[in-house]
Amino acid sequence: MKIAVISDIHENFHNLILALQDIKKREVYGIVCLGDMMNAGIAKILAIQEVPVYLIWGNNDGEVVDVMRASYKEGSNLKVGLTTYDFLEVGGKKIFITHYDNLAHPMAQSSLYDAVFYGHNHLAKLEKVNDCWVVNPGEICGQKTGVSSYALYDLTHDSVELIELEGAINLKSDLVSDYLSKHKDQLNFRSIDSFKL
Repeated sequence: MKIAVISDIHENFHNLILALQDIKKREVYGIVCLGDMMNAGIAKILAIQEVPVYLIWGNNDGEVVDVMRASYKEGSNLKVGLTTYDFLEVGGKKIFITHYDNLAHPMAQSSLYDAVFYGHNHLAKLEKVNDCWVVNPGEICGQKTGVSSYALYDLTHDSVELIELEGAINLKSDLVSDYLSKHKDQLNFRSIDSFKL
């Protein structure tokens, strides 16, 4: 049994569709989205997937009412959580999901979970803390790192794979990178690690 984990779509419809096409080929049980859609149209796309999709909120989701409408629409496969984190049990595995990176390691160190998935800083990362997977699937949007990726968690084999999408598009350019780097102190972004890329 496999689940796909996506995060930080930031209304990049192109890359989301690429990811969903790739996910469909892998015959997953469901999809978990760790927030930051920025557009209710993204929720509408998630709602029409053939497999269940579970979404938690990020810090950039906008149009909350329309996101909830997409979730409650007849035939929708989208379920929306109440906060920026949640506790799941799938296929006998205990999973903690959160949008924010600062919750990941403390939850993994609790020894209560088989896997912890987080997003927010857009930096794909795969590691183990004790026997717990701690995974950032990276960003679907590809705007900070220039790479669009998601994670595939195989619950049967307790393994995680980071999948990098081919044919992704992004708005990361030298102009944007240089400007953001030059003004990072004034902009006061939380995820300054992405400026090291």
